[in-house]
Amino acid sequence: MSILIKNGTIVTMNEKREILKGDLYIEGNIIKDIGPSLDVQTDKVIDAAGKVVIPGLIQTHIHLCQTLFRGQADDLELLDWLKLRIWPLEGGHDPESLYYSAMLGIGELFKGGTTAIVDMATVNHTDSNFQAIYDSGIRAISGKCMMDYGTEVPKSMQDTTENAIDESVQLLEKWHGKDNGRILYAFTPRFAVSCTEDLLKEVVKLAEQYKVRVHTHASENKGEVELVLKERGMRNVLYLEKLGMTAPNLILAHCIHLDEREMKVLAESKTKIAHCPSSNLKLASGIAKIPELLEMGAEISIAADGAPCNNNLDAFIEMRMAALIQKPFYGPTSMPAQKVFELATIGGARAMGLEDQIGSLEVGKKADVVIVDLDEMRTTPNEGVNIYTQLVYQAQSSNVLTTIVDGKIVMENRVLKTMDEVEVRRKANESLKRVADRVGVSLE
Repeated sequence: MSILIKNGTIVTMNEKREILKGDLYIEGNIIKDIGPSLDVQTDKVIDAAGKVVIPGLIQTHIHLCQTLFRGQADDLELLDWLKLRIWPLEGGHDPESLYYSAMLGIGELFKGGTTAIVDMATVNHTDSNFQAIYDSGIRAISGKCMMDYGTEVPKSMQDTTENAIDESVQLLEKWHGKDNGRILYAFTPRFAVSCTEDLLKEVVKLAEQYKVRVHTHASENKGEVELVLKERGMRNVLYLEKLGMTAPNLILAHCIHLDEREMKVLAESKTKIAHCPSSNLKLASGIAKIPELLEMGAEISIAADGAPCNNNLDAFIEMRMAALIQKPFYGPTSMPAQKVFELATIGGARAMGLEDQIGSLEVGKKADVVIVDLDEMRTTPNEGVNIYTQLVYQAQSSNVLTTIVDGKIVMENRVLKTMDEVEVRRKANESLKRVADRVGVSLE
């Protein structure tokens, strides 16, 4: 299929950060041309007059498996949030509930202009999570959550080292590279608190063997940092460094409670840091020192985390939050709008190892494209206003009109095209009741 998007304001995010007026032509899954007035025969024309055309937003730390549990674990700090609510609920998933949890999350992501994610599934039924990714059309790196350690983990979430590794490899061999590379696999140990050292060492070897990403959490919560220090004898990031994990293929979520040495390790190793500002505030975890990390050369991207620790998966909220929370500490210019938008586009592409394919609108790149309508009360006036300011400080997910992933329209004029929204919401509600009954969690 070929698509011509005409008459738009194109925020390219190319090396020169050009903002162009004109047309963007998609053939198959590739951007074939960008120009002021393209004359091409095409299957579909979208008139973007008065609209803004942006690269698809990229979120580098998502838990699709948790979308079903939105609103079920509020006002708790991280370790209680996990032990009392999230781990029991995750452990109650069946294949159908996990599928609809993922579809619910992906539908929300599409409606907010997110076209690519780095996802961490749960311990069981991960095949269903990948099936939802495949059916919906989102670009994703995902993997089975690996947990082989911990005394306060529900039996339903306890795994053996051998099974965690074997299942992960089987899933990788089935899904990695699926649909012309739209779906990729990552090894996803949950965090040091719930993984043995043997497992983490094996993950390092396997990631090198298969040339894939590793995706985990670190230094999100003070209690977590203290627990790792007590059990492993060193601070979180230094422990991961000792195991050989800190590297360009590691995506490390949160990274709030770091000392100077740990910050230096992450910057020098080119470990990818996924910044989740709303989640970090809601769980009372803290505020990551993103301006300092950027100054040191660290590679940063942005994400919402899971719905129960955020209550939404909205990249526009995360961009705004990422900009605002640093200003009281580092000054009003510490996180300017353009820099934040970079983190949500090309920063995310680098984290995924796909910067040569996505993250900007350039000829030859994959057609992950979003059309945004900034012609409304909240985003007016439009004359003489910096477009990055509008996108980061003013726009909301409801401003997204059309979302295209890999050259396929997955949402058009706010109507989802790869799923039945009403059916997904109905199935999600049914699934939540079934899971809650299974694990004895009251929904009242």
